Amino acid sequence: MNAKIVNGLIAGFVATMVLSVLMVMKTAMGLMPELDTVVMLSAMMNSPIWVGWLAHFMIGTVAWGGAYALINSSLPSDSHWVKGVAFGVIAWLAMMILVMPMAGAGLFGLTLGIMAPVATLALHLVFGAVLGGTYGWLSRRAADGGALRTGDLPRQNPSA
Repeated sequence: MNAKIVNGLIAGFVATMVLSVLMVMKTAMGLMPELDTVVMLSAMMNSPIWVGWLAHFMIGTVAWGGAYALINSSLPSDSHWVKGVAFGVIAWLAMMILVMPMAGAGLFGLTLGIMAPVATLALHLVFGAVLGGTYGWLSRRAADGGALRTGDLPRQNPSA
């Protein structure tokens, strides 16, 4: 498999993990309980919640991670973080225009209220930044022959 695609899949998985933690935290805090994309995916497929989680990870890892790897060089900026954020906006638009109406939440999820598009945009910006940053880090490591560099290691506090 192409190294760029592998990097995209890994970056997509990492970004989906971060996104999932934020989604679980949002739910645990009681923020917008009506906005639960995993529940929406499960309902769309008439499946149990674990199938919704599986679909969520497949979309984030395979669809978005793979797509990012394919279009990365066409995205604006030299910064992978910025490219990732731009890609996050693209993914958000796709969710707002395609997935939300299919889930019965209307265009941009507005039947859930004005906070639905705002909250999902924030989550997608984080997803994109992590996706791009991880992809950039993996690409730099591959260019360096996979070797860790001093800048890759956590910094230790000399006064500790």
